[in-house]
Amino acid sequence: MVYVKSTSSIIPSKPTPGGVLRLSECDQRMQWTHIPLIFIYKDTGDNNEKTKTVETLKDSLSRVLVPYYPLAGRLHWIHGGRLEVHCNAKGAQLLEAYSEAKLDELGDFAPMKAIEDLVPKVDYGRPIEDWPLLLVQVTTFSCGGLCVATVMSHTMVDGWSAAKFFNAWAKLARGDELEENEMPFHDRTILQSLHEPLMPPRFEHKEFTKPPLRLGHTDANEEKKKETCVAILKVTKEQVEGLRKKANAIPCQDVEMVSTRPYSRYETIASHLWRCICKARANDNSQPTRVTLVIDFRSRLKPSLPPGYFGNTVLQTVTSKCVHGDLLAKPLSYAAGKLREAIERMTDEYIRSALDFIASQKDVGALRCGLHNGAHTNPPNYLGNPNASILSWINLPFYGMDYGWGKPIYVGPALINDDDGKTYIMSSPAADGSLIIALRLQTECMNSFKEFFYEDMPR
Repeated sequence: MVYVKSTSSIIPSKPTPGGVLRLSECDQRMQWTHIPLIFIYKDTGDNNEKTKTVETLKDSLSRVLVPYYPLAGRLHWIHGGRLEVHCNAKGAQLLEAYSEAKLDELGDFAPMKAIEDLVPKVDYGRPIEDWPLLLVQVTTFSCGGLCVATVMSHTMVDGWSAAKFFNAWAKLARGDELEENEMPFHDRTILQSLHEPLMPPRFEHKEFTKPPLRLGHTDANEEKKKETCVAILKVTKEQVEGLRKKANAIPCQDVEMVSTRPYSRYETIASHLWRCICKARANDNSQPTRVTLVIDFRSRLKPSLPPGYFGNTVLQTVTSKCVHGDLLAKPLSYAAGKLREAIERMTDEYIRSALDFIASQKDVGALRCGLHNGAHTNPPNYLGNPNASILSWINLPFYGMDYGWGKPIYVGPALINDDDGKTYIMSSPAADGSLIIALRLQTECMNSFKEFFYEDMPR
């Protein structure tokens, strides 16, 4: 049981710019719900220290909202299902809570009722202009451990921007000041189209098409109703390197790629996950399947975006046509090659074409990505069985979030209401090359998946 002791509105500590902040087309495509994250810390001191800890978090949050002032604003609907930010300094929300449980009782932090209670809730029944863009819940445990759980509007940030904000907040909490080169860049209009009027798409943007359905079905309603569960898997550095060696040992001639460099950790693990997910689902060999990937394009644009750009700089890309039989019968390099092909597609010209395509839509709602944190938004494209969505958080610097009492022992998505097949690949806190994988699958497939995942790894 988690008891909420207090709820505070945290406003910027100094006056901040007002007015309307225009959002990019990349922001518009993101779901307007919130992304839940949990940060777990070991014993942070005695009761007096814990009281001081919460006050430090409040004070530093108030100060970091000065340079990051859009997060203290509110979203408002405009034409075409689009949104804008009113920078009105209404603030973030911080909840202080207590649990009589011990961290050990939470196991590997896979989402369950206890984890859900650690995450602050957004009342999506209220008008959107009433929703805080950032909510934080600080929960202390009887063992001395602590959880900082956050939910942040996906319209406002992607993983990199969220990580930069959290690390800036942590730096202020430690008593340090932000350097000039750590300040966020807020002008999102630099992602506006270079062409006026808009040019038609220059590519076949498969990422905006509907994913395959299960053979014999005309919709995904049956799959959406199936019970799902979450697993947290650990992969050692030796297992990662073994899979990389396996993927690079036997080249596949069936996939055309620009680059001949060895497959990365992400490409290797993601291809192994894809194969094991399909194997566990036991669909027909002729069943089409595809993977959705999310690519950060900050450095892919020419010129690249400013280092401090604060906002969404990610777009989805998808693998080309593939069926279960080929995926499972051919070498691991076949699946890895499909992923590489999708990644290499994301050039400057392709990205700008995709942004122009979004901008050309009279109503952007049909293109929005999936839901987060319990809002029933009925996204148009179901990415579960027979498909998967595999995201890389390997390089996100979340483990730098030291507020003055040490780095977190676990950081991960809450995965409260994600779709079947939603998977995150993350670095482990040990920083030794090992990885942590968090994924949600249909319950009937999970045990088989776990068996295949470890059985099919090189020993």
